[in-house]
Amino acid sequence: MIEALATGSWLTDRRVAAITTMLLSATILSLAILFAGAHDTLDAFGRPLGTDFSNVWTAGWMADHGRAALAWDWPAHHAVQVATHGDPAVPFYGWHYPPPFLLLAAALATIPYVSALILWQAATLTPALMLVRRIAPGRRTRVAALGAPVVLICLGHGHNGFLSAALLGGGLMLLERRPYAAGLLIGCLVYKPQFALLLPLILAAGGHWRAFAAAALSTAMLCLTTLAIWGWPVWAAFRASLPLTRAVVIEQGSTGWEKIASAFSFVRMWGGPLPLAYAVQAAMTGIVLASVLWLTRRAAPRVRNAGVLAAALLSTPYVLDYDFVMLGVAIAFLVADARERGWLRWEASLLAFAYAAPLCARAVTAATGVPIALIAAAAVFAIALRRAVVIDAAGAIRSLPSRRSHAVSAR
Repeated sequence: MIEALATGSWLTDRRVAAITTMLLSATILSLAILFAGAHDTLDAFGRPLGTDFSNVWTAGWMADHGRAALAWDWPAHHAVQVATHGDPAVPFYGWHYPPPFLLLAAALATIPYVSALILWQAATLTPALMLVRRIAPGRRTRVAALGAPVVLICLGHGHNGFLSAALLGGGLMLLERRPYAAGLLIGCLVYKPQFALLLPLILAAGGHWRAFAAAALSTAMLCLTTLAIWGWPVWAAFRASLPLTRAVVIEQGSTGWEKIASAFSFVRMWGGPLPLAYAVQAAMTGIVLASVLWLTRRAAPRVRNAGVLAAALLSTPYVLDYDFVMLGVAIAFLVADARERGWLRWEASLLAFAYAAPLCARAVTAATGVPIALIAAAAVFAIALRRAVVIDAAGAIRSLPSRRSHAVSAR
């Protein structure tokens, strides 16, 4: 049993096909039940369809109706959500994004809520799926990618995880061949700045100056566009909202500690004081930063890309389980590298764990306090580091590549 886990021999083609097909079927059935039980824009539990999409569409509607700066005002925002869904008991989903994301929100709010939700998820899932298929081609890639548990979580929340993964993963994939295009994609992550913390340093450390310049350009253009359309008030409102967002959402964990997959959240979930939580997160971020900068200079591109994607998740105190679409792209990069250069012991099983982790991470973490999603991200990051040390730095594989098919290979 242990040896099968170490070699990944338990992940046969037949088992892969069965598991991923069942997961995809469960995703389709769950979404069908969700929409079948809905009435107008609310699901059977009185929550907005696509829960978190409610704040996106609402902020966009407010921007379209001359109230852009009020999108960051929680009472005003909730009042519009109530009016949108026609139920005073509808939960409040706050808008915490920088103004560049308001550009997309305003466009989506020009069409009815449910249609906008479907368009939004289809338009962001499609490029993320195309990216994974480009990274790790294979007969079963589509089923494995669509059946990934994190896909259902992201779809159920109407979230932007697909967009973030496509931008960062696509930018990293293009870094060597099309640096300007890569930089333009990476710069668009200004809408989710907690994931862009490491990127300027990584681009500089790798000598990717053309990508660095293009990222700065796309970031500047998005910010200037918001100023041209709505003026300084939207930036003033966003800035004024940050202390409340930090206190309520991050430090008090109003979202739920079991949903926040960070070192900071882990400390707070176990009752640790704020200074300790910030210290642990700072240590985690520092270790990840030092390691990923080394990866940038020493690892093969696919290994580097996987490490950067995992590092983006580990380096922030606020990362939700539906953001782990990025970890799925990291897994695809590692699978592609392992197919070409061989599997090291334990890799296949650990990647299978990381692939499946979102399925139970929230429930297990709530019940036991064990941060399953955080462990999954750390495992993927550790695999990238190990491949860089064993294969790239040492120049040799120290364990024989498996000749068996692996579940995570999605062939």
